[in-house]
Amino acid sequence: AVRCDVSKEDEVKALMDAALKTFGRIEILVNNAGITRDGLLMMMKPEDFDAVIAANLRGAFLCMKAVARQMVKQRYGRIVNLSSVVGLRGNAGQVNYAASKAGVIGMTKSLAKELAGRNITVNAVAPGFIDTDMTAALTETAKNAALGSIPMGRMGTPENVAKAVAFLAGEDAGYITGQVLAVDGGMSM
Repeated sequence: AVRCDVSKEDEVKALMDAALKTFGRIEILVNNAGITRDGLLMMMKPEDFDAVIAANLRGAFLCMKAVARQMVKQRYGRIVNLSSVVGLRGNAGQVNYAASKAGVIGMTKSLAKELAGRNITVNAVAPGFIDTDMTAALTETAKNAALGSIPMGRMGTPENVAKAVAFLAGEDAGYITGQVLAVDGGMSM
């Protein structure tokens, strides 16, 4: 394990250098670092907006930039970015988070076009309401409201998201690029 603040270019470079030194190649990158600093726009501090953009959007950019040259040289790679259903449909109180996750989708599609000819796929997974420590902290009212917007009527599991990421990182998804796979029980429909 290597500790890394993905919003800092020098730390990302050190992380990727350590991975190359240890494994000799980087074939798969999963950008899953992310934070929230929720609040209504009128009350949101600019530093909270900037922190979310730095971790969620700039971090994904820096990590993709750090591995792209290596993947192009080896003519192989799989990049999977974690976005969110919030990046697809927005959410009150999450202007910064929605902007960062929508930006991840735009970067995913753009980089997919840049790297497709080198046998490198770039895709995103957009989780919806997933049963995690973060959702466990919500009030029952908030949970019930979220569940009411999910056609399947239940939360997803971390395993649901992990299996989608594993699929996009594997050989069976070798002809899939520039796509966003919503793992959300139909929430984004």
